[in-house]
Amino acid sequence: MDQTAREAPGGLIGSGFVAAITEADAAVLAARHIAEFNEAVAARNFSQFLGLFTDDAVIRFENVPGAGTLEFAGRDAYTQAYAEQPPDDKIDISGAVTVDGDVVVVPFVWRHDEAPGTMRLRFTAGSPDALDERLVSSLTVTFG
Repeated sequence: MDQTAREAPGGLIGSGFVAAITEADAAVLAARHIAEFNEAVAARNFSQFLGLFTDDAVIRFENVPGAGTLEFAGRDAYTQAYAEQPPDDKIDISGAVTVDGDVVVVPFVWRHDEAPGTMRLRFTAGSPDALDERLVSSLTVTFG
């Protein structure tokens, strides 16, 4: 067998690490993300939640009431944003979690007013047997 013909970018073939996410894995990752978020809201402490993101992650909020689009690139920026304007409402998954390419798409509602939103999460590559080790490399939250 010609090994070079099957080599993937980043040399992931044969390493045990995969970038692709199945819908079943996406559902697990989404549930973990939402649970950690809700725990952070309840505790009013986002340190553990933000530990689920890579140092260079980009967090983007679109269609934010009264603010439009906000974007925070890198750990310092998004940590400061959560410290200055922490979310004060929990969320629930409101539909099927799907996969769009390498992005996990999560429909959600805010618990207080049931306003809808969509989360788009991109995770680091990792072993299918160690989903808890995969970090968020980008998050886009769309309100409405």
